[in-house]
Amino acid sequence: MKFPLMRNNILREDLDAVIEHLKQDDPILTNGPKVREFEAEWSKWLGVKYSVFLNSGASANLLSMAVLKIRHPEGGEVIVPPLTWISDVASVLQNGFTPVFVDIDPRTLGMDTKQILEKVTDKTRAVFLSHIQGFNALTDELIDALAQRNIPIIEDVCESHGAAHKGKKAGSIGWMSNFSFYYAHHMSTIEGGMVCTNDPEVYQQVRMLRSHGMVREANDPAVKTEYLQKFPELNPDFIFAYPAYNVRNTEIGGILGLKQLKRLDAVVERRTHNLKRFLNKLDGTRYQTDFELEGSSNYAFNLILKEPDHALVERLMRKLREEGVEFRRGSAGGGNQVRQPYLKGIVAEDAYKDFPVTDHIHFFGFYIGNFPDLQDQEIDQICAIINAA
Repeated sequence: MKFPLMRNNILREDLDAVIEHLKQDDPILTNGPKVREFEAEWSKWLGVKYSVFLNSGASANLLSMAVLKIRHPEGGEVIVPPLTWISDVASVLQNGFTPVFVDIDPRTLGMDTKQILEKVTDKTRAVFLSHIQGFNALTDELIDALAQRNIPIIEDVCESHGAAHKGKKAGSIGWMSNFSFYYAHHMSTIEGGMVCTNDPEVYQQVRMLRSHGMVREANDPAVKTEYLQKFPELNPDFIFAYPAYNVRNTEIGGILGLKQLKRLDAVVERRTHNLKRFLNKLDGTRYQTDFELEGSSNYAFNLILKEPDHALVERLMRKLREEGVEFRRGSAGGGNQVRQPYLKGIVAEDAYKDFPVTDHIHFFGFYIGNFPDLQDQEIDQICAIINAA
């Protein structure tokens, strides 16, 4: 591909840091001090008290829903978008909650605030909100209304590192937030994720859930003492508080995260510059260009037809393939999740009709790679290819 989805996301200097670590006589490889250092630096960058480093963003979604399940063993409803990655919806199902879908705002690709509030019931346990591809999905109206109803926001920021709402970083606003450090994202630990929170109880629970539910993984002495006193017949090293998981990351991931975090602000700035140039050069008569850019931190160039046009879609895909422009149809997660087979029997067969904005993107939306070393002339070339379709 001449224009791939990602290029040069792990630099030589990152690999050199890993090599230096491996040169030690007896290097620590499993979860250790570099992981803890990365967690602390990430928390400082994001503006939260606590962060827990995991093996993926999908695991971050899973553990945030597991924490919600501890609070609500009776189950209930979680409001989710139909335009998101599968792990958001899957983690809701895996923890016994019912997903309630809400269509999106076309300018932010996040759930529409008015529709969210219309779907809130006495069974609503959380709003699991995705910041899609760098756009801020929060509104003051949503934050205030949910706070009044004591309904927590869980933020999926997996592909939107550095996005902000009113100057505050996305991921520092909700009860919990989830990040991914997959290769193509703003920064990468190859595979990796993070759960972030200001809630000390959540922090201890996520630490335990990350590692088999073991109480020894808690770093609050009061939590350990409580379990030791309650279960004196058990070996203190092997008390399992929850039927949990093994989703730890490694020291290598921590080293990569520390190196990449130093460049993250510059990466966000460059990606935002690229997006503005892309939208300025794009044919605004055929493609949507009026996205809400305030607080955005672009992950990929969104290419959405203004009107349904199957012939244009076919010409566009053929042209992109001929010119070596990598793309994904349907934008985030392959389009409308409600159409996916894993939801058969959970939603109605024709449920996709209830989400017309998402369904338009399913058929007439794409994303194209945006990355820090993409040059202005390359963006111009990509736009010329698109405009010629």
